[in-house]
Amino acid sequence: MANLEANRWFTEISDRDGSAFSLRINRKLDEIQSPFQRVEMFETTDFGNLMIIDGCTMVSTRENFFYHEMMSHPALFSHPNPKNVVIIGGGDCGTLREVLKHPGVETVTQIDIDEVVTQMSLKYFPELCESNNDPRATVMFDDGIKYMREAQAESLDIIIVDGTDPVGPGEGLFNHAFYQSCLKALRSGGILIQQSESPLMHMPLLLEMRDAMTEVGFVDLQTLPFPQPIYPSGLWSATMARKGEKFAGFREQDANNATFETEYYNTGIHQGALATPNFMKRAFSKKG
Repeated sequence: MANLEANRWFTEISDRDGSAFSLRINRKLDEIQSPFQRVEMFETTDFGNLMIIDGCTMVSTRENFFYHEMMSHPALFSHPNPKNVVIIGGGDCGTLREVLKHPGVETVTQIDIDEVVTQMSLKYFPELCESNNDPRATVMFDDGIKYMREAQAESLDIIIVDGTDPVGPGEGLFNHAFYQSCLKALRSGGILIQQSESPLMHMPLLLEMRDAMTEVGFVDLQTLPFPQPIYPSGLWSATMARKGEKFAGFREQDANNATFETEYYNTGIHQGALATPNFMKRAFSKKG
């Protein structure tokens, strides 16, 4: 639920979490009701442009690098040689841009159900879309759940699920059938990574995700917390699931020698994100 107050603050009220988050705005830039959701754009006083979907904060100019970098680089550097990548969702194209920074990647297919999100991003976040025309990239607007169900077996190295909360268009991205499709499409050693909400606010959902990933046959899991200033609690996470083998560190030397720039991710950040806080350890062990 959102509220645009008379004093020009945009406030997202999260009834499920008993919390609210506000950003001061200068003006509303745009609004489109797509067949799937309402997408709004605002100009803020301090966070640049801001995308709102169905009343929930999604992306801002100032802080999006936390999310996009942690949804891409940990998985890509945990895989020995990632060549073929699929992104489910990701319509703002920021994760696509980060994946394409890796020179060894040969193909990236992005499937988002709502073209309006990408249209808004092209207009108001052009920096996130700067790699859309990379010859390795294919940007599609279709049902990502159906795409994964029909994907060729053992054809992918990395699957990134860059979706919204598990409601509306994103609801089907958090269940056994979808994870089974992802497992089938991955090669041995392949990695699925999915945004897994706030460990502080949404632990039951995170545990359900981890259980479902394990139950369909993923061998090992890693949940990486990271800052996400405009989402409930400011603490978010991504969960990686591996097919056929356990995680065994990551390519630290390659990450150290990376020729591309990042704002947040580096080897120390990756190492630190692998150190699970005690409240998460206790929750995970109770399910073990």
